[in-house]
Amino acid sequence: MHASRRLRAFRRWMKSQGIQCSDTLDFMDCPQQGISVRALSDLHEGDVVAKIPKTACLTIKTSGAREMIESAGLDGHLGLSVALMYEKSLAQDSPWAGYLQLLPPQECLPLVWTLGEVDSLLSGTELHKAIKEDKTLMYEDWKENILPLVYSAPQSLNPSSFSVKEYFAARSLIASRSFQIDEYHGFGMVPLADLFNHKTGAEDVHFTSVSPNQEYEDDVDSENGDNNELSKISSHDKRDSTCENSYIHSDSESDYSSVTGEDPMMLQMIMVREVKSGDEVFNTYGSLGNAALLHRYGFTEANNPFDIVNIDLELVLKWGCSLFSSRYCRARLSLWRRINISGSVSENSEYFEVSSDGEPELELLTLLYIMLLPDDTCHKLDISICTADKVSANIGMILAEKHDITWSTSSEISKDLLLTEKVCRALLALADIRESCYGSKSIDEDVEALERCCMTERKLYHSLMLRISERRILEKFRTYATAGAQSQTFQDANGTSTRKRLKKH
Repeated sequence: MHASRRLRAFRRWMKSQGIQCSDTLDFMDCPQQGISVRALSDLHEGDVVAKIPKTACLTIKTSGAREMIESAGLDGHLGLSVALMYEKSLAQDSPWAGYLQLLPPQECLPLVWTLGEVDSLLSGTELHKAIKEDKTLMYEDWKENILPLVYSAPQSLNPSSFSVKEYFAARSLIASRSFQIDEYHGFGMVPLADLFNHKTGAEDVHFTSVSPNQEYEDDVDSENGDNNELSKISSHDKRDSTCENSYIHSDSESDYSSVTGEDPMMLQMIMVREVKSGDEVFNTYGSLGNAALLHRYGFTEANNPFDIVNIDLELVLKWGCSLFSSRYCRARLSLWRRINISGSVSENSEYFEVSSDGEPELELLTLLYIMLLPDDTCHKLDISICTADKVSANIGMILAEKHDITWSTSSEISKDLLLTEKVCRALLALADIRESCYGSKSIDEDVEALERCCMTERKLYHSLMLRISERRILEKFRTYATAGAQSQTFQDANGTSTRKRLKKH
């Protein structure tokens, strides 16, 4: 469908709001895939294809519910959710009616799936626990902040428009469509900007505030949209930040402009590379793996180079306790921490990333190495901690003695030297433990299910894509460990040392 009725209504609304959209952009409305943006003629780097007044953006500051929201002390995601629900409740009376009619009731994010769907479709994946925690926290937010507001607001509000279902729907739209606008407005819904689809590593168009004192190139050279001023908002940010200023279209905004050197009223959409006529124009939400894409935006990508799998510290300790006593494992873990090493931390969990090529983090290898050290060597390491010049020096000196290599405190630890036969066996055991989280179905069964699945079955399709991408990484993780074990066996059989120098800075 080339120009649907809702798109024509949206174009009329944009014109009424002063949104300037280049005639070189065309909107396509496909019932299966939604709206996309295509080039009607060749687009070139530096072309300004749209200008969007900030007053056309739906934010806490611009919403008709602003006074109610600020009086209740709400901001961030909570405040914007109220603003969005309020404007939707006004239907055609909302100043954003022409924009809101273009949005789906909610995005198909795991956040709005039922608990049964989350348990059956996401079990074992990186998202399973995170989504359940999200749902719990957001329900508490609604109960503690939104529900009281409905019955205490000065104006009469329809409770059904602010129900927990509507709140979750609003949060799904905000997670997948909102942008950071500026320090003054915070973040909000940016009409037109949210119509561009994502493609990893293929940013065609960039969104930015007009800044006369800053060169265009300086603004768009950031690695991805997550680092720029106008960037996608992550649904991981469950608790909200504070927006300090209030929207007064006079002195305070003039002061803001004089301080920042920005035009406080305008956003631009600028091409950052060539796009041929007829091709789709893409935005890039960031360098995100499939777990993050599904969590925040409701879709996945095949062969995503940013996919990862996490090995929780809890799983490592589970493996350790299958071989050693709990006291032994705690002591070795404590020793690992004393040399200032830790895994990645998210909320209350600690974990180790395995990259898309199956390679684990150095921190995991170091922990396994320490777990498997003989008692006398471990005691030596314990004593050396207080005298080392660098945190890695303790392990480095032990490796230097074992492999007859040169060591200095400016050296880095090589992963190859940590891959003893025992460490490799530990990696294989961890792969089996992590794989067991997916249940009894094999990866081949998941692949067959995906082949039978239709893209319109979005929940099943993208959850299978996530499961398969994670399990493929675990296969590569096993290959990495097996190759390391074979290399070590070959060296032992030939009585040779690795004779590798530690990497220099």
